[in-house]
Amino acid sequence: MVHSCAALNCKNRCSVQTRSRGVTFHCFPKDTKRKKQWESALKRKDFNASRSSMLCSEHFRWEDIDRTGQTVRIRDGAIPSVFNFPAHLQKPVATRTTLTSKKAQECPPVVCSQLVQETKPVIVPNVDHSYPLPASPEELRARLSEALARVRALEKEKRNAKDRERRTKKVVLGLLEDLREKNLIIEELKAQLSVKKKKSSKLIKKS
Repeated sequence: MVHSCAALNCKNRCSVQTRSRGVTFHCFPKDTKRKKQWESALKRKDFNASRSSMLCSEHFRWEDIDRTGQTVRIRDGAIPSVFNFPAHLQKPVATRTTLTSKKAQECPPVVCSQLVQETKPVIVPNVDHSYPLPASPEELRARLSEALARVRALEKEKRNAKDRERRTKKVVLGLLEDLREKNLIIEELKAQLSVKKKKSSKLIKKS
């Protein structure tokens, strides 16, 4: 059974393609309170998650996901918060009606147009690569620590992936060796096995 993401308008399915993009799938919490929080975050009417219901990692913030181990998991207490809701489910932006705004609405069209003509043109800077700097040294240090933590997590994930690759190669080579000893593979595969065995031995020695 191929699992699909339960989020509204999300078309991600648990497949080789999604895994290659780094997308992981996670079951709803067993804890009733947390499960209700996840269900409420989806904003799906009368939705009750079953045992097979899952959410993909694209609906969680980076800090909500623990990628340091061999299994990617959602951190305790994390609630999905990244969604692409339709307009009627999005929160309306609150607007304030103040005395100043009322006066602006009552401004005669002629006067407003004169103000626009008399206003000097404002030079808008190119913001394609401009990012807001932290307001304080403490916030800067916090962001730097967070970035370093992400780098360490990615490095550990990379090491774990290499370890899994080495273990898988050992298993495959072991199976091929058994087939070779039992004369269950043809001569061409025997030659390929010898080459792969030499390469694997070099990798194991380097590690």
